[in-house]
Amino acid sequence: MPGCSCWDDVFQYETNKITRIQSVNYGTVKWVLHAIVFSYVGFALVSDKMYQRKEPVISSVHAKVKGVAEVTEEVVGGEKRPAQRVFDTADYTFSLQGNSFFMMTNYLITEGQEQGRCPQFPTRRTLCLSDQDCKKGWLNPQNQGIQTGKCVEYNTTAKTCEVSAWCPTEVVEEAPRPALLGSAENFTVLIKNNVDFPGHNYTTRNILPGLNASCIFHKTQDPQCPIFRLGDIFRDAGDNFSEVAVKGGIMGIEINWDCNLDRWFHRCRPKYSFRRLDDKTARESLYPGYNFRYAKYYRENNVEKRTLMKVFGIRFDILVFGTGGKFNIISLIVYMGSTLSYFGLATVFIDLLINTYSSAICRSHVYPWCPCCKPCAANEYYYHKKCEVVVEPKRTLKYVSFVDEPHIRMVDQQLLGKSLQDAKGQKVPRAPMDFTRLSKLPLSLPDATPAPAPGQPQEMQPLRGMGTPKAGDSPDWCQCGRCLPSQLPEDSKCLEELCCRRTPGPCITTSELFGDLVLSRSALRQLLLYQEPLLALDEEATNSRLRRCAYRCYAAWRFGPQDVADFGILPSCCRWRIRREFPRSHGPYGGFRCPY
Repeated sequence: MPGCSCWDDVFQYETNKITRIQSVNYGTVKWVLHAIVFSYVGFALVSDKMYQRKEPVISSVHAKVKGVAEVTEEVVGGEKRPAQRVFDTADYTFSLQGNSFFMMTNYLITEGQEQGRCPQFPTRRTLCLSDQDCKKGWLNPQNQGIQTGKCVEYNTTAKTCEVSAWCPTEVVEEAPRPALLGSAENFTVLIKNNVDFPGHNYTTRNILPGLNASCIFHKTQDPQCPIFRLGDIFRDAGDNFSEVAVKGGIMGIEINWDCNLDRWFHRCRPKYSFRRLDDKTARESLYPGYNFRYAKYYRENNVEKRTLMKVFGIRFDILVFGTGGKFNIISLIVYMGSTLSYFGLATVFIDLLINTYSSAICRSHVYPWCPCCKPCAANEYYYHKKCEVVVEPKRTLKYVSFVDEPHIRMVDQQLLGKSLQDAKGQKVPRAPMDFTRLSKLPLSLPDATPAPAPGQPQEMQPLRGMGTPKAGDSPDWCQCGRCLPSQLPEDSKCLEELCCRRTPGPCITTSELFGDLVLSRSALRQLLLYQEPLLALDEEATNSRLRRCAYRCYAAWRFGPQDVADFGILPSCCRWRIRREFPRSHGPYGGFRCPY
């Protein structure tokens, strides 16, 4: 495998170039945005404790319900009858898996059921007129047994399909209202919650030392008491216990552990809240509430029997969540590093303002009376200082500059069907000239004449009669009266047919500035010696160097940046004026060569 060609390319550092804009308005915007970002970062650092390493809580929960209820009336087999029943914790509490428990608040009883055949309770699905309406062996999840194929009397007014099931079948009845165990509103539940943060080696629980066993939770008066009155739980959740107790529901008890485990500000106490988890707005057709069935089995006269209980109640889900945080230097460094990017919002916002208000719509030179155009003019200046437009370099790309136009035209040779003089092209804004770049002009640029067509010799013979032509001797495409006709083949001469002007007028070669910037032999020598102080050449070699330097000076003058000047085409009048000033003693002149 080949080694690295240059170790200097490996051991180097690159940084971005910054354009500093001296503007009170943009400076104020920058510092205001920085102040906002700094305030937000500082507030989030303190309030959200972003300097801590957070770890989720691991917990275990145990709940105990206490209370006694008396029932004086109950529904058995669809009929109300007096009762004298006392319910304690073992009667109305059912343990569930996970952090949940169920408490019965209402019920329906079907007594004395045994295996046999009996008619079903009359409903739309079970009513019949004859045995043909019943299918033997048909099993429907909605039925209470397996049909025997017979239609029998349920009572004097209705006939239903007979089934093999626990008989008598359950009576479909609405839950008693009010709830039979409505006094459960005053029951209390003790919640024991142990939590652990293994990453921080910290364990605690919600029962504080010295707890008053007779306390009752209150949001403001006793927020740390782990004993809750059921009626208070529903009131804090915005519900009425008596209404929910009729058909049941699901209530969530949320325990939030937001622990600060730092020594200088240690705090780890639970925060309790309550939330109704079932759909309390559901219609009756959608089976609202919470209920289930269970049976108590016994034997009577050597016959197995059972008492079926349909119980309504409230399921309590205890939801424990939270985090424990402790100072960590890595977390602080990561947070500070991630927030540094927020300060770049000021740069993005200001760049957006500059790009928006420097659009071509703003014409401060056309509408000097318009106050909104003044900032546009400044933004246009900032935009040109900040952004550099780069066009994809292609061999067919050419640039032309007319002295009577404020812009440059970019022309694609592949799309050129006539002379450069008449080509429309794309208008490119002329970049401001940086005179400090004149000393860095390369001296290897060949003559800026178009390249010969394929099959033609690389060198072209110099034209005869290089004196200033008369107006009648200039070609049709010439507008200044000083251009010479092209002698290239028909398919290539369009690239040489270019004048310094778009419309008729004086030639740029008659300008005093043209003589000082392009034709001044002493100035061109100074440029050559600036790059090569010990340059010593004969007259012919010096003329060739001066000629190429003059080409480059004109290109830098009229086209600006080097990437545009490399593809610039010199007008015929300027090209031959430079050649006349710095001629070759013998041999042809070279043609244009694309630098890419």
